[in-house]
Amino acid sequence: MGALPLTDYGWDADRDLQFAPFRADGLIPGRVVRAERGLCELVTAAGPVRAVVPAHSGKDRLATCTGDWVALRPSTTSDAATVAEVLERRTAVVRSSASRTSHGQVLAANVDTVVVVVSLADPVRPGRIERMLALAWESGATPLVILTKADECEDVSRAEAEVAEAALGVDVLVTSAATGEGLDALTDALFGTVVLLGPSGAGKSTLGNRLLGEDLLATGAVRTSDGKGRHTTAWRELVPLPHGGVLIDTPGLRGVGLHDVDEGLDQTFAEITELAQDCRFADCAHITEPGCAVLAAVETDRLTQRRLDSYRRLQRENAYAASRTDARLRAEQRRHDKHLTRTIRAVKNSPNFKQ
Repeated sequence: MGALPLTDYGWDADRDLQFAPFRADGLIPGRVVRAERGLCELVTAAGPVRAVVPAHSGKDRLATCTGDWVALRPSTTSDAATVAEVLERRTAVVRSSASRTSHGQVLAANVDTVVVVVSLADPVRPGRIERMLALAWESGATPLVILTKADECEDVSRAEAEVAEAALGVDVLVTSAATGEGLDALTDALFGTVVLLGPSGAGKSTLGNRLLGEDLLATGAVRTSDGKGRHTTAWRELVPLPHGGVLIDTPGLRGVGLHDVDEGLDQTFAEITELAQDCRFADCAHITEPGCAVLAAVETDRLTQRRLDSYRRLQRENAYAASRTDARLRAEQRRHDKHLTRTIRAVKNSPNFKQ
């Protein structure tokens, strides 16, 4: 990676203004290209830098993610370059953590375009697409659905229509990395920082390589035994696109848990959100309530039952995730209160304590 101007990586006048106080302290800006535990690789105006990310007990303030902008303390003869602060994220793609905690996992930060990659070599799974779009809308970025491997699909028009029903309000483009179909239209549709999301085998890295104009991203064949792809991308990595902007390739997502995506669900299921405004009850759950405009739309075929079922399922999952977060916050508050009580008691029992 050469010493490209930071503007090629998304730096702008607003970021420069935000960074002024850090620059006064001798820090320099950089963008995270790849994040590891306790370390990250950055691009700076002077070139690539490998920096230490300090651990902060009980806090994730300095937890870095691919796409983050940071304030970097340059290396000296005795100390390694160190991340001093992570700048405020404008957008972030967040899923529920794969661990048993209720914390969210940031997949990519400061993203402008979220590309949901769907392989036409496999049967279309509308529920998965809706799940990905909920994350994309919630991030604050612009979602885009890309259908790959069109050359391996017998009925592209039918598959495209099925995807479009699950991706209302989102542009859907048909592509083939093998034939070049749709790649020019895709290049024109992308802007800013672009992240590719999808399961292993969907063709994300192959598509990324076509956009980059060279094979920078690892690719692998799909297993013939079960049709699933191998995880050829082991980490999230940011690389500049030849036509402007930057690309973040991500490992294949076997599971995408929802994390606080209320607005994302409202936008993914915009027609249900709009219908719900005419329900008799403001808290209508669209199950058996009288005067439910959503159920009425299903009965008159203005809304499919599959679409409503998917909406309910994702809402339940999102509500469960929120309840886990609330429970964690309550537990953390109890631990804080107990620690404070013990500290006060210890002070009062100290021989030097005066009432």
